[in-house]
Amino acid sequence: MKYTTLPNTDIKVSKICLGTMTWGNQNSEAEAYEQMDYALGQGVNFFDTAELYPVPATPETYAETERIIGNWFHKTGNREKVVLASKIAGGGPYTAHIRENGFSKKGITEAIENSLQRLQTDYIDLYQLHWPSRGVNCFGVRDYPFKTAAKEAENHLEILETLNGFIKQGKIKHIGLSNETPWGTMKYLQASDQYNLPRPITIQNSYSLIHRGYEVGMSEVSMRENIGLLAYSPLAQGVLSGKYLKGNLPEGARGTLFPRFIARYRNEGSDAAVLKYLEIAEKNNLTLTELSLAFINQLPFITSNIIGATKMSQLKENINSININLSDEVIAEINAVHDLIPNPAP
Repeated sequence: MKYTTLPNTDIKVSKICLGTMTWGNQNSEAEAYEQMDYALGQGVNFFDTAELYPVPATPETYAETERIIGNWFHKTGNREKVVLASKIAGGGPYTAHIRENGFSKKGITEAIENSLQRLQTDYIDLYQLHWPSRGVNCFGVRDYPFKTAAKEAENHLEILETLNGFIKQGKIKHIGLSNETPWGTMKYLQASDQYNLPRPITIQNSYSLIHRGYEVGMSEVSMRENIGLLAYSPLAQGVLSGKYLKGNLPEGARGTLFPRFIARYRNEGSDAAVLKYLEIAEKNNLTLTELSLAFINQLPFITSNIIGATKMSQLKENINSININLSDEVIAEINAVHDLIPNPAP
């Protein structure tokens, strides 16, 4: 395994982060235990979860993933071996079953205290805001939704002050953002600097070979402000494994069970790009999955690459990508495809 540190800290984390979004829905508790045991054994010491998980989010399965992780900590005693990240759900109709007071002091307090209880831990190493309350272009929205984004922006100062209270209590160690924009990120940094409050150290946004929009604006913020990207959906919900090519819908696959979650990654341009990336992979004796993940692992603004799997074979292949080093020639071939078909999947 390769390691880095969470920006502005001395916390060592694996460049591969274990994603947990399917546990409690597509994966049973026993399967989740097997994944955590294997990942930790391979040197993966960074786990990412959220109160929202598993996804699709429903009232019946709310926070089941955190409960599973907490049970595993209790069973194995492995809490101190893991750098743990979790998130508070953003507002909107999709999370109305969780709470409707967003990132208010009351909402954040409720979210953190309940997550700590479910995770059976005294602290969370990295606590993230899952998505902004205001309208932004994320989750498949390519352009800024100016017609519907008139809602007042978050109270960045109040949010940071509330989170700082939990840092002082030792209940969270550091804070991060997710699905954020350059403007939103800089507003948090501005408030942090002006009022001497904790700075966000990471941002968890979607990044893959068919969705490199992070490089427009956000990568500069990452590198100049030392905020590391935690890349989620690096395989574009499995699209970059190639398993959905030619209209194929494998039994039990996420895109088969929940087609709306891969819809943002499926279109004519995406399919064309995936085929070209597959050609590059095969020419270099790699799987498409290995090529897709290895490219992200080598990026200068990446802190960790969040992989997820429903099968152990997928997990093993994903983790093994850390051992693959792409040559300058292969990266040039990848970038040539990107030049031809840039960001087909928002």
